[in-house]
Amino acid sequence: MNHNTPLSPRPLRHLVTAQRRVLSGAQLKAHGVPAAAAQEQCRAGGPWQQLLPGVFLLHPGPPTGEERLHAVLLYAGRIPQRRVPGVPVQPAAGDPHAAPTASYTDVLVTGLAALALHGFSAAPPLLSLDHVDVLVPRTRRLRSTEFARLVRAPGLPVPVLLDGVPVAPVPRALADAVAQLSDAEAVRRLLTEAVRGGHCDPASVVRELTAARLLTRPHVVAAVDSLLAEGRAIAEDRLYAMVREGGLEDPVWNVDLRLPGGPHLGGVDAYWPDHAVAVELDTRAPRAGLGGDDDPLFSQYVRKREHLERLGITVVHITPRKLRESIEQQAAVVRTALMASGDRDPAAYVVVLPR
Repeated sequence: MNHNTPLSPRPLRHLVTAQRRVLSGAQLKAHGVPAAAAQEQCRAGGPWQQLLPGVFLLHPGPPTGEERLHAVLLYAGRIPQRRVPGVPVQPAAGDPHAAPTASYTDVLVTGLAALALHGFSAAPPLLSLDHVDVLVPRTRRLRSTEFARLVRAPGLPVPVLLDGVPVAPVPRALADAVAQLSDAEAVRRLLTEAVRGGHCDPASVVRELTAARLLTRPHVVAAVDSLLAEGRAIAEDRLYAMVREGGLEDPVWNVDLRLPGGPHLGGVDAYWPDHAVAVELDTRAPRAGLGGDDDPLFSQYVRKREHLERLGITVVHITPRKLRESIEQQAAVVRTALMASGDRDPAAYVVVLPR
């Protein structure tokens, strides 16, 4: 016997008790089941079925949502298997009859399937989806088929692992889902839940929608307008909570600042007159093709901040993401600015008006 001699196939009944009853042809072969034997099990009335090319379901009943999901991952992804010729792949530890465990590479679940895995109530359950969308590298020579829909990308984002499944981050999954939806209400519900549920901030969603060239669709633009308003309201609520829970003294909220008898200096979200400290929320949405100094809104923010600081007013710039992810740290920054006000030269007198 040499390393080219086929392995003796093991009884097929041990695979029926595998933890996940979806396996690729390569996995079955590594476990001692040749292609001909796998096809024989899938004959009419047989105990197995072929869900996708090269992917087998080891029972005759309808697949579950999870089984369909893993079938698509097995079809579209790569499963690295280190194998010594003549030595079968090791089964799972502690179970001598378990099927090999998959470790998917070069594939991420995206679109509505990914949002369902992220826990979105506005996303349909996995089993009800006509297609499972997966991101794959643009160079993959593979086609969409049956319920497996491939979305090609020049590079894959860093995956989020949910129960061992590689899933696209929420902003990218949203963009891929919206690309397939024409229902304005469905788009609005998904975008709103993304922000209201704390999954991501509006700016990251708009950035992905812009990259996917989806902001030319009227129903998407309308949903984004609603999203930005929602994000602004949530950020303001978190700013109120930051002041309250951080033990900061109450500021005046949402005011305009003016020089006496002079020009309008701009609005701020919170202002402490006795300390000349202002907080400004940056809820700008990214603009297509713009960024940094090229964004007119960014330039406006910078000019206003520089003008206020020349007058001796400290401006604390806070983004919704910072409030969501590190609210205590933002409270400490504001507290430090308030405490440091006594060490600065007195600020110029400004008129504070309701906004």
